Order: sequence, then structure tokens, then C-alpha cells
Amino acid sequence: MNWDVVLFTVALAALAVAVALPAALALAWLLARKRWPGKALVETLVTVPLVLPPVATGFALLLLLGRQSWIGGALEKWLGMEIVFTWKAVVVAMAVMSFPLVVRTARVGFESVDGQLEDAARSFGASPWQVFWRITLPLARRGVLAGMVLGFARALGEFGATIVFAGNIPGRTTTVPLAIYTDVVLGDNAAALQLIAASLVIALIAVALGERLARPLSV
Repeated sequence: MNWDVVLFTVALAALAVAVALPAALALAWLLARKRWPGKALVETLVTVPLVLPPVATGFALLLLLGRQSWIGGALEKWLGMEIVFTWKAVVVAMAVMSFPLVVRTARVGFESVDGQLEDAARSFGASPWQVFWRITLPLARRGVLAGMVLGFARALGEFGATIVFAGNIPGRTTTVPLAIYTDVVLGDNAAALQLIAASLVIALIAVALGERLARPLSV
């Protein structure tokens, strides 16, 4: 069992969810609580990574953040930050692919919060920031946590976007799905089955936890 690859994948998947979480929560709250022009378009765009082939998403990231792009070029020139074909590219690919699940599940959590409680807090002088942190987020925590867990599970299984954007470089960008692919290609079925078993156990635990958190509390 290649535990280094397993631990590497778990760590980067957790980091990817942490990176995606602030923007995902902000967007989920906006979708749940506000009406604004272009909302339907944004809802559609958020879903795109779920229906677009992951390889296409990886290619889009390559065009957006590669050395020849203005964003990737600027990051490398001014900050000395190289993204493509590094562990950072793995995190970005995982974050992009898990982002829709976090948004959609957290949005359900925010929509379940009684707006009258938020209005009551405002009537007592609470600022919008205080209302969010002290009322909305605590009451929506189950949906938010479920989104994080499901996003983590999705990040663990990410393959297509990662192999295009980060490559399959042993010791640098190889995750469990990429290692399984390599073992299968090389005919090392025993190693592949071990990694599949490990990833299956982790994924089942994550999905079960996510489903449990997503259920409404029993009265």
C-alpha cells in the first residue's frame, strides 16, 4: 500500500475544500438570500463543472493559469508562483471540481434558516456581519458541513482535471486516482486494488457523514 500517495491525496483534498469554502459560502448565501440580475446565469455556471467533462475543465484551467496566460504569467513573474504541474495545480483542480457541491449543499442549509430570526436580530441592532456569524451560519451549519464533506469526497476522486492541469508526476502531483490509473496501465493489479480499497473506505465514510449531516434534525 502506497500510504504516501493516500495521505498526500487526503491532505490536498482537505486543503482544496478549505480554499473553496469562503467563496462557496458567500455565493451560497447570495443565492439563498438575495435576488439580483444574472442570478439564474450564475446558478447555471456553478453547475457546469458537474456536467462538463473534467478533462475540459482541466484544459480550461490550463488556458487560464498556464505560463502563457496573463494570470499565470503574472503570478510567476511578480510572485514567483508556478502553478501548473505542481501540487498547487492539484489543489486548484480539486477545489474547482468540489466547489459546486459545496455551494449547492450549503445553499440548502442557508435556505432552511428562518428569515424571521435574522430580522429579529437586525431589529435589535445587529449588523449584517453579526447576523450572519451569530444566527445564519450556526443554524445552517449542518448544510455547510455536509457540503464540505461531499466536496471533500469529490476532491478525493478527482482525475480528469488533475491529470490535464497538474500532470501525473510521481512524488509531486500523483494522487490516488492517478496512481490507480498508473498501476492499471503497468499491470500491477494488486497495487491498484489496494489503493481502490483505501479510497473506497475513505469515500464511503465521507459520503455517509455528508448524508447524515444533510438530513434535517429530528424533533
